[in-house]
Amino acid sequence: MSESGHLLRGLVEHLAPRAQGRVAQVVVGLGYTAARLEDGRAGVAYTFRDQAKGGCAAFGGKRPLAGQETAALLALAASRDPIEAAVGLAVANALLAPSPSRAVAGDVLEQVGLEPTDSVGMVGFFGPLAPEVRRRARRLVIFERVELPQGELLPQERAAELLPDCQVALISATTLLNHTLEPLLQACAGCREVVLLGPSTPLCPELFAGTPVTMLSGMVVRDAAELLQVVAEAGGTRQFSPMVDKKNLRLA
Repeated sequence: MSESGHLLRGLVEHLAPRAQGRVAQVVVGLGYTAARLEDGRAGVAYTFRDQAKGGCAAFGGKRPLAGQETAALLALAASRDPIEAAVGLAVANALLAPSPSRAVAGDVLEQVGLEPTDSVGMVGFFGPLAPEVRRRARRLVIFERVELPQGELLPQERAAELLPDCQVALISATTLLNHTLEPLLQACAGCREVVLLGPSTPLCPELFAGTPVTMLSGMVVRDAAELLQVVAEAGGTRQFSPMVDKKNLRLA
């Protein structure tokens, strides 16, 4: 099993004792998947809609999702099916709320010490962060899921080659879901800062012990009903940002 698969399986095992009760609602949106527990807590994860199987029925598991035991849906996080894994990770992120008390609110770049001499590798394009990274660091290299270079975007396959020359790595937590995190963590083992970020990020420090990850930057849902409505209407981070609190959790 890949490192990403191992991490997700570990997340399921870690959270299993907390997975009581049932899931009240699940929305598999075009941009994100969201889950709300009976107690009102909610979590999200990225939807890899381009990798969905099964034609018009993208989710092939047991239905309805609403009302199923929390433990059963949490277990889907370790699935190789991208839609099932998104459901499971959304449930996991709901179970992880609220974040650990030492988590710091605010934007991730407020917590990452960028130096003027730094080369920064960004896996997954975070448009709002890029201008500030360029301003504060010497170089920004962006890796995305493209077959050929597109402007400033390089194919993600180049990351294993170029990340070892970076001092800071900003890695999208979607790499957990598509099982590409393992080679990325190996490549940035020598980086001063390795940040896993984005709404899919599980704020679970125990999960990343022994890895190069130095910070987790995710979010906690504040208004579950409004967020699930946004997700159902194919909204993304810009639309649901007023309904969440950004949280940064330093690990090392």
